[in-house]
Amino acid sequence: MRLTQQTNYAVRALMYCAANPDRPSKVADIAASFDMSETHLFKIMKVLVDANLIRTIRGRNGGVMLARPAEQITVGEVVRSAEESFLLAECFDSGKTDCPLIMSCGFNGLLHEALEAFLDVLDTKTIADLSEDRPGLRHLLKITDPPAAPVLKPTVARAG
Repeated sequence: MRLTQQTNYAVRALMYCAANPDRPSKVADIAASFDMSETHLFKIMKVLVDANLIRTIRGRNGGVMLARPAEQITVGEVVRSAEESFLLAECFDSGKTDCPLIMSCGFNGLLHEALEAFLDVLDTKTIADLSEDRPGLRHLLKITDPPAAPVLKPTVARAG
C-alpha cells in the first residue's frame, strides 16, 4: 500500500506545527520547509481544518496551529482524514462486481483485515511521538524563535 502525497504532506505539516506550538506557523514557511507548493498545501490545510486537526488564525500574525495537543492527534487519524481511498484491490470498490468470487473471496477479507491492522498500528503513534525531538525538528525545518520583546528598564522617579 502506498499513501498519497497529500497524506505525507499532511503529516509533515502537523509535525511542523508541533515543533512550533507556541505561535502560528505560516503556510509559506511550512511549504518552503518541505519544498512544496503553497497552493497544494492550502488544499491539504482545508482537509486538516475540516478534520479538526489544525485551526487557522487570521491577521498579520496569523497562520495555522494544531487544533488539539499533538499528544491527542494519532497518525491513524491523520491518514484516515487525508486519504481519499483505501482501495487495496479493485474489488474493494463496492461498484466493481465483475469478479466471480466477489461474494466469497478470501483475498478480499484478508486485505480488509490487513488494512485494519495497518491503521491500528498508526493509531498507536501520535504527532507528538513523531515530533519528540522538537529542538532537532526546529533546526532541520529552520524555525527561528521570534525576536524577543525589548526589555524595558524601570524608571526611577526623582524627588525634586
